[in-house]
Order: sequence, then C-alpha cells, then structure tokens
Amino acid sequence: MRFVRQTHHEEPEINLVPLIDVLLVMLIFLTATTTFTRVSALAVELPASASVAATPPAELAVEIDAQGQLAVAGRPLAGSQTTLDAALRLATRSFDEPPLLVIYADAQAQHQVVIDVMQASSRVGLERVSFAARQPQNP
Repeated sequence: MRFVRQTHHEEPEINLVPLIDVLLVMLIFLTATTTFTRVSALAVELPASASVAATPPAELAVEIDAQGQLAVAGRPLAGSQTTLDAALRLATRSFDEPPLLVIYADAQAQHQVVIDVMQASSRVGLERVSFAARQPQNP
C-alpha cells in the first residue's frame, strides 16, 4: 500500500482584522494620554512704520533711591502721597500732552514705594507708565 500525499495548497493570506484592532487600540491610547494645553498670550499692538515719530515721546522721570527717597523731574521730594501727587501735577503742566512716566527705581528700593508712585500717576491722570534702568556711573 502506498501512501499518497494529497497536495492541497492554500493560498497565503494576510488577515487585516488583528492589524486594524491593534491600530485602533493605539489610537485610543494616544488620544487618552495626550494633554491639551491652552497657551495664553498678551495682545501686543505694534506701531506701523508711518506712525513712528521722529522725536522721542515726552518723558517725565521719577527716581527712587535705595532708601525710598523720590525725585520728580530731577527735584528731590520729601513728604506724603499728597506731596507726590502735587509734584506730578506740577511737573505735567509743562507738557502739551500727558507725558510718559518713566520710573527709575533702585534695585534695593521697597516695592511699596514703586506701587505708591504708580498709584499717584493714576490719580494724576498719567496713563502711560514705563520702567527703566540706568547704567551705573563710573567715578
């Protein structure tokens, strides 16, 4: 008796169902673990080139030293908030339009003194306030 092997050839095929299942699981995993953050930004209005003035804007300087002593437009000031308000009003009279208030505060000055100057500028009507630093002068 002779054994005859039957030759039954099946065509190889790729079953796509497990592949799709794996891809769906990966998609669900990535969707569930992704963090979405909102980035907040400040709205900045940049001036157009035609609106840039050739002359710098009028500035009023308030200087604060390390001990908290104030100087408005180069004149030393001693006193309370009403004195500061009066000095700012007096200094702004020489300008045609409200000037830019520039606060030069020493690094050792108390924050409260800077806040007091900002509040006084608001009471006087100075809406534009800036902060600046000066280079130390060599003796």
